[in-house]
Amino acid sequence: MVNGDWEAGRRRSLLAIDHWSRPVSDLFQSAGLERDAPRPLADRLRPTTLDEVVGQDRLLGEGGPLRRMLKAGRLSSLILWGPPGVGKTTIARLLAEETRLEFEQISAVFYGVADLRKAFERAEARRAAGKGTLLFVDEIHRFNRAQQDGFLPVVESGAVTLIGATTENPSFELNAALLSRAQVLVLNRLDASAIEKLLLRAEAAEGRKLPLTTDARALLASLADGDGRYALNLAEEVFLEPEGRPAVGPEELLRIVQRRAPLYDKGEEAHYNLISALHKSVRGSDVDAALYWLARMLAGGEDPLYLARRIVRMAAEDVGLADPAALAVAVAAKDAYELLGSPDGELALAQAVAHLATAPKSNALYKAFGAAARAAGETGSLSPPPYALNAPTKLMKSLGYSDGYEYDHDAEGGFAGLDYFPPDLARRVFYDPTDFGFEKEIRKRIDYWNRRRRPRRPAG
Repeated sequence: MVNGDWEAGRRRSLLAIDHWSRPVSDLFQSAGLERDAPRPLADRLRPTTLDEVVGQDRLLGEGGPLRRMLKAGRLSSLILWGPPGVGKTTIARLLAEETRLEFEQISAVFYGVADLRKAFERAEARRAAGKGTLLFVDEIHRFNRAQQDGFLPVVESGAVTLIGATTENPSFELNAALLSRAQVLVLNRLDASAIEKLLLRAEAAEGRKLPLTTDARALLASLADGDGRYALNLAEEVFLEPEGRPAVGPEELLRIVQRRAPLYDKGEEAHYNLISALHKSVRGSDVDAALYWLARMLAGGEDPLYLARRIVRMAAEDVGLADPAALAVAVAAKDAYELLGSPDGELALAQAVAHLATAPKSNALYKAFGAAARAAGETGSLSPPPYALNAPTKLMKSLGYSDGYEYDHDAEGGFAGLDYFPPDLARRVFYDPTDFGFEKEIRKRIDYWNRRRRPRRPAG
């Protein structure tokens, strides 16, 4: 009886596996949909072998990590990190075929803990039947930390080979424990040559050329922005134009296709990457690049007031006193934006960015204040010299407060030459002006005052 029960259970498991392993097209057909119903061009052109995948030669070419794994006959768990439309799902499916693993796909957008548990149970049943499972998890970063921990036992036991796909930086979005058990592979945006290969395949599938001028064809590739799926969707829209019509130019192409919003997530890595590019372009005096990154962030929906605050920071940190007007310009740009709003106020932000990018640069004040802050933290209990103290009461005067103070405006040249450091702290130099912009004049003043400053009085 025991053997009979085990065999019956095994048959039930295999029936369940068969149901969940059936292609999506078969499930649609059983629901009354025709197998040969029209399919999107991108789906019809989905690669059937790894050799057909474009734009990822670094991973799939000779000597690439995926090729090495396949040659060794050992596929490890992977995290495929890259933007949309670069082949993450396709590569995972083809790896399953190459390694003869059962392919099961889930999405973190639609699946919860109960669904994960069922997927793991199916994988365990397959393993008991001698069949391995490649579990592909789309948008794996959307699972919370506890859900991500749920993958660890089945990955460690070998019940599944996990391939997770993410558009976000795994270092920030995935558990360290999960990352330690999977190799992270970065997929690139498709370049112009890869997009062109896809367009040629589309033309071969449709049996005709895309009715585009050379400039319009280049524009279509640019609009795709490295996304192969989107490039084919655009091509499909163009193919809807009547045959025999004149070639479509760039302006007409923009009317035909619906341009999507830029790929930008204000809460994720793109936000930090682009603000870093803007800040470094300003610091590097590349005004054109700085304006480009500002425009990119605004087009992506970034909060203009966040940008305004960062521009004020750039003025203080990277221009400083080399151009004393820079900070005033940055603050005025913020005020102008608050007054005008978008889109008119965005020009004020652009003016501030251009001013900062073309201004002389100095971080001398930034470094000086950092050094002063460190010194203050180390010597925070030291008192000022007596002559720097205020003496509003008789008691304070009797204690020596304000003794020896000389009013600078009454001194020759408006400078009495007193040393205002704490008596028990050796005099230090924090601010060392550069020779750029207005700091060259500031250096002359500091040198003049230092020559006239009196020797320090003995403590006590």
